[in-house]
Amino acid sequence: MPQPMRLVTWNINSLRLRLPRLEELAAALAPDVICLQETKVPDPLFPEEAVRALGFEHLHYKGMKSYNGVAILSRHPITPLDNLPDWHGKEDCRHVGATLATPSGPVELHDFYVPAGGDIPDPEANPKFAHKLAFVEEVTAWFEARRPQRAVLVGDLNIAPLEHDVWSHKQLLNIVSHTPPETERLNRWMETGFVDAMRHFVPPQEKLYTWWSYRNRDWKASNRGRRLDHVWVTPDLVPNLSGMTVAREARDWASPSDHVPVVVDFQF
Repeated sequence: MPQPMRLVTWNINSLRLRLPRLEELAAALAPDVICLQETKVPDPLFPEEAVRALGFEHLHYKGMKSYNGVAILSRHPITPLDNLPDWHGKEDCRHVGATLATPSGPVELHDFYVPAGGDIPDPEANPKFAHKLAFVEEVTAWFEARRPQRAVLVGDLNIAPLEHDVWSHKQLLNIVSHTPPETERLNRWMETGFVDAMRHFVPPQEKLYTWWSYRNRDWKASNRGRRLDHVWVTPDLVPNLSGMTVAREARDWASPSDHVPVVVDFQF
């Protein structure tokens, strides 16, 4: 009999600062696996004891002080993927991968934090934007060469690719995260062998957001959101998908992240 497995991806925006929010997430959503981005904690200071106390015995993480950082927290055994590239030669802790044990066989899990890209959507004028485009191109080439099977890719990809992934397609076309150079590259990455699991459940013509700026005093009233967080699966795992939720309520938690968790349910 297939068994349920719940996966959550969340840009926590500082693990140590928001450890109580992680506890809240674990209690509210009861995930089997949590993939975090922007943990902002160097490996020696990772709060292993506190995370294991929440029931996540199997950990794989890569972090640095003040910036970036990714982590996989699992109730099920995982085997870290070795020899992953240091993208763009920066060694800036933006990707971890692991093989996850499931009742129907192993699943390859990738957790990404794509560069935000700064404010100016011009690679000549803005090195951060140039880095973002080059990062996505490099990752795309890597997956194109590998073409994984039984794989799940999650994370804060910092790009809202579809018209209804942003509150105003027209007004955001020249805003970093929704510009054509970014969305075209993200789509090419997904075309290396993935299906958009969130849009499997929510049609492309419906609005779908995972991030609301701290600048919006009343984020719910203005609802000027973007879908920056993603879950992709290889086509062979589409039959295993059983549900998807964007946990909007987390945006109202005390000292919230500006991103909310995305929940995807599988039957393995």
